[in-house]
Amino acid sequence: MLPEVDIFSDWWANPNPWKWAYWVILSYKWIKKEFSAGYKLTTNNRMELTWAITWLEKLTKKSKVNLYTDSQYTINGIEKWWAKKWKENNWYRTKTEKAVNYDLWEKLLELVSYHDVKFHWVKWHNGHLENERCDELATLAMNMDNLIDDINYMPSDEELQKMTNNFLQKNDVSDKKIIDKNIKVLKSGDACRKCWTSVEKKIPKHTSKTKTQNYYYEYYLSCPNCKTNYMVDSAKREINTLKI
Repeated sequence: MLPEVDIFSDWWANPNPWKWAYWVILSYKWIKKEFSAGYKLTTNNRMELTWAITWLEKLTKKSKVNLYTDSQYTINGIEKWWAKKWKENNWYRTKTEKAVNYDLWEKLLELVSYHDVKFHWVKWHNGHLENERCDELATLAMNMDNLIDDINYMPSDEELQKMTNNFLQKNDVSDKKIIDKNIKVLKSGDACRKCWTSVEKKIPKHTSKTKTQNYYYEYYLSCPNCKTNYMVDSAKREINTLKI
């Protein structure tokens, strides 16, 4: 007889796409374990698939799994055979349109085919004890320091525009047409011009002196998502202060 495991989860972020986090409760017999993770930049649909994949992968043996979720996206993708049909069609939804998040759907299909998985839909904020707790804790997880890179997520043009609009609204910038020119990246935490992820301060591994350059940069700002680097005047140092 297969061991029976119940898995509950919820996720939270605002706006979308942006930072996302999930919290999971795994219940087996009388034992309950809680897990969480946060991502620097991803979407709600990718997060809905990611939590299911992550915790199915953590099961050390084949199990009977009850997954409780308010995600119709995940349930329908499996139970209505959407993902299976996309895979059979080389991950195309139509003749010209690639299926979104197919990297995650492929992983989830493999895990669902191995375990005996049953999906249970839970109405959002309907008093379900475990899912309400996951919702509450996911908001905390979103602000953790060790947020993860969703390395396979590349925002579409439409998603980039959404992020731009959200950033403009948040920072009270009215002229959307000149955002790239007028919004300057000056310090750690500022938004990257390309993808609007918060940039981070980085220290160069090597600082070199050349005949034509009379200064160097003590640090630079780097986007953890799209890897764009920014050299800022506040980091510029005269070359005669460099210890050789």
